[in-house]
Amino acid sequence: MTVQADGAGPLWTSAAIAAATGGIASADFDANGVAFDSREVGSGDLFVALSGEATDGHRFVAQAFAQGAAGALVSQPVDGPHVLVSDTTAALDLLAHAARARTTGRIIGVTGSVGKTGTKEALFAALDRVSFGQAHRSVKSYNNHTGVPLSLARMRATTRAAVLEMGMNHAGELSRLTRLVRPDIAIITTIAPAHTEFFTGEDAIARAKGEIFEGLTPGGVAIVPFDSPHRDTLIAAATPFAGRIVTFGLREGADVRAIEHVRLSSGDSFVTARLGEREVSYTLAQPGDHWVANSLAVIAAIDAIGGDLGVAGLALADLDGLAGRGARRRIAVGDGEALIIDESYNANPASMRATLKVLAAETAGRRVAVLGEMRELGDSSDAYHAALAVPIDEAGVSRAILVGQGMLPLAKALEGRVETVHVPDAAAAARVLSDLLLPGDAVLVKGSNGVGLARVVADLWGQN
Repeated sequence: MTVQADGAGPLWTSAAIAAATGGIASADFDANGVAFDSREVGSGDLFVALSGEATDGHRFVAQAFAQGAAGALVSQPVDGPHVLVSDTTAALDLLAHAARARTTGRIIGVTGSVGKTGTKEALFAALDRVSFGQAHRSVKSYNNHTGVPLSLARMRATTRAAVLEMGMNHAGELSRLTRLVRPDIAIITTIAPAHTEFFTGEDAIARAKGEIFEGLTPGGVAIVPFDSPHRDTLIAAATPFAGRIVTFGLREGADVRAIEHVRLSSGDSFVTARLGEREVSYTLAQPGDHWVANSLAVIAAIDAIGGDLGVAGLALADLDGLAGRGARRRIAVGDGEALIIDESYNANPASMRATLKVLAAETAGRRVAVLGEMRELGDSSDAYHAALAVPIDEAGVSRAILVGQGMLPLAKALEGRVETVHVPDAAAAARVLSDLLLPGDAVLVKGSNGVGLARVVADLWGQN
């Protein structure tokens, strides 16, 4: 993925890569981007040939050069300019360390069970405005043991502010990632059941998420959800490492609190937030109480770096929905239109409830929910799925298309309450939805990414 040089010289020189990684450069070259997926390599990129269980990146070095790579980071000699190291995965970490060490910009780390990618994107939009275009972020959901170092390696020395997303599904993972990122500010969005097959309960998830504070720079700021039942656990996790702890939320007592939030006729929300003795009002383009909470975390972070809150508010007003995470489009149906809400990227019980509330607020002839199974919920999976019957009822859903074997308990719970179709996969869901869609419908599409509901959205949008 190419990063433009923006007049500040190359992102990396071969000499700098060799110095950072302890490698040997075969020739001089300049790189303006970094990629480890050969399909993403662009002109001027450094291609990092990672070796994994499934495949070996060295097989794709020639392809990377054919696509315009300036050089490669490899653990075996190849044709073309390269830096030779003993282990490319370790070398990518070292390159990330070097990228972090050379910037004086403020770094914000984000994690949470729900909302971390959306919050990261909202923060980037705000940071890009307050830093006059000198902001950086992790792209997509590159938040794991390879995605985080890649995101750091792509960060320019001239970066004034950056936001890095960090994820985990086992205890100890965030501890390693945050020590790589070394955030000046660390945010936890929400604690909710996710990856529960790897944890004994939500409190264990909270403790694992709290590892993000271990990497805080001296005097760093921890930003914690006040309304969470795990607030005290998170504050305890932050206390040994943070110079200051800031809470955000909708309830009385939060340091950054929404004292007013109303849904406008446009679908936007108007929010007034209080920070100590100060107040800031802004329009939030994304609907839903969960987005109000996310925006408060953004405001808290911008305030912590001394940024202009008014400018940050403008960014929140202009924030578009992300593909798979709230993007909206009206499509032609018969002699009218239907609204499609794309939440297809991921799902857990908390995010399901939050987006069903968003669907409930839509004025529509019918509210239709296309819901895919929620994965990695362990022994409690059946109970979590069946419990969605309540928010589906509360949302006024008149048609439910349930996708995957894991949705069977919910199908049973909805019998006699909501007209329901239970199908095995996304292709079947697309066929059913196509047959029943009517003008005036509002349709929520949401499920775990592995269910593949993104193709349902793509099919609908591709036809318009």
